[in-house]
Amino acid sequence: MKETVVLVHGLWMRGLELLPLAWSLRRAGYDVRFFRYPTRRPLAPSAVRLAEQLSKLGPAPVHLLGHSLGGLLLCHLAAQGGLPESGRVLMLGTPLEPSHAAQAFGRWHLGRWMLGPHTLGALLGDRPPWPSGRPLGLIAGGRGIGLGTLVAHGLPRPHDGTVHVGETLTPEVTQHLVVPHSHFGMLWARDVRGQVLHYLRTGGFKSA
Repeated sequence: MKETVVLVHGLWMRGLELLPLAWSLRRAGYDVRFFRYPTRRPLAPSAVRLAEQLSKLGPAPVHLLGHSLGGLLLCHLAAQGGLPESGRVLMLGTPLEPSHAAQAFGRWHLGRWMLGPHTLGALLGDRPPWPSGRPLGLIAGGRGIGLGTLVAHGLPRPHDGTVHVGETLTPEVTQHLVVPHSHFGMLWARDVRGQVLHYLRTGGFKSA
């Protein structure tokens, strides 16, 4: 029976940006599912809906991969006890610490409207802690090209153009990797796809 990987998109996205990664996962033999949710609404109810969908999958291991805000949704899923018993969890470019870019964006009326109060709060640190004892992998980008450089002057380096690498590092993260790609560029990079596959198989990243 095939193992499943559930892909959770980030802010303002619908999952199309994850198609190259999905293609690589399917080619490697995984059954790939997409979870879509309204990114300007509270994350907790979406996590409940994700848990319901996960409960309908078969007994084979189910892996979870969240990009950016999608990783914060997985924190809510974990807090609700909805993580699959088997399978690995991987986040890409997720700010587990308060986001410098979101803070800067939220100073503008338009920025606060575009994010919405719930998403802004989530990006500024309003999230459940990741459960101790559950391994968590995270890939961060180190190529500073993206929206964050336009709205958040002085975004600490290294960053991926949106998220500072330091915002991805908390004691909850058991496996951490920095790649030379931007916040969205990492989703299409061949080396990142290789690292994702390696992590899902082994629980760790390939050394350089």
